[in-house]
Amino acid sequence: MDNFIGIDLSKTHLDVAVEPGGQGWRLSNDLQGRQTLLRRLHRLQPALVVLEASGGLERAVAQCLRQAGLPVTVVNPRRVRDFAKALGLLAKTDQLDAKVLAQFAASVRPPVRDWADASTQQLQALLTRRRQLLDMVAAEKNRLPLAHPSVQPQIQAHIAHLEEQLRQLDEQAQQLQQGNAAWQTRIQLLQSVPGVGPVLTSTLLGCLPELGSLNRRQIAALAGLAPFNCDSGQFQGQRHIWGGRPLVRWALYMATVSALRCNQVIQRFYRHLKAQGKASKVALVACMRKLLSILNAMLKHQSPWQPRPLAP
Repeated sequence: MDNFIGIDLSKTHLDVAVEPGGQGWRLSNDLQGRQTLLRRLHRLQPALVVLEASGGLERAVAQCLRQAGLPVTVVNPRRVRDFAKALGLLAKTDQLDAKVLAQFAASVRPPVRDWADASTQQLQALLTRRRQLLDMVAAEKNRLPLAHPSVQPQIQAHIAHLEEQLRQLDEQAQQLQQGNAAWQTRIQLLQSVPGVGPVLTSTLLGCLPELGSLNRRQIAALAGLAPFNCDSGQFQGQRHIWGGRPLVRWALYMATVSALRCNQVIQRFYRHLKAQGKASKVALVACMRKLLSILNAMLKHQSPWQPRPLAP
């Protein structure tokens, strides 16, 4: 009988549960605790180990398990919480969370995804930090006109410091990409498209490495650009996008705004949607999805930009 493992993480300890059987134990979240975890899991030979995404806290444990050859996947906490509610489990403790994760693994069996290589992980970290710096710059610029004159020079100095950090970070990202020979063909293909610049290219390499390996619907769902139905009986609600990877969606938005000025394919598609009465925001999101589909098809077929998009 297959064993399924759920691991709930905190900064100080790991709570582990096994299904079937319901056995569980607690270990320290350090090198010694992870070594003990590996020994016990190797004896159990689990079919799947499931962890929740915990803001990066899960990375060390997940990487340790993957390097040991264990089938591990990291899932969205919302999915697990909804699963617990469906089971009628409204209480929340570390031990209970581990048990729910094990039951989720046994019932849902989420797929084991490939682990990003070291370069991709580093680029992801740079992109996450870049977004944090942009948010801080925007916040400081919003404070500046409302601040007392006595503190405005300090805010201006902080903005200049943050912008210098952004410049250095962009240089790091470019150097990382230039030093990775495996990325060069992908970079050339992506940047052959009018409107696609270094920021979107970096974001797709780091945060959407599946680009070119999935169909257009799957890649749109990963980016959070797939419209989901909201229908019941005779009621037909509006379609909405949600979920996905926010860094990818943000970079695609900025690239699509640029493409509306310089990319004839995206321009024509936007005008067509507007002529059909679509709202500007709806048309823009559709253009984001179309641009992503074009890029996905180009990488899949290893073909540079053409005025007419490839069929994905």
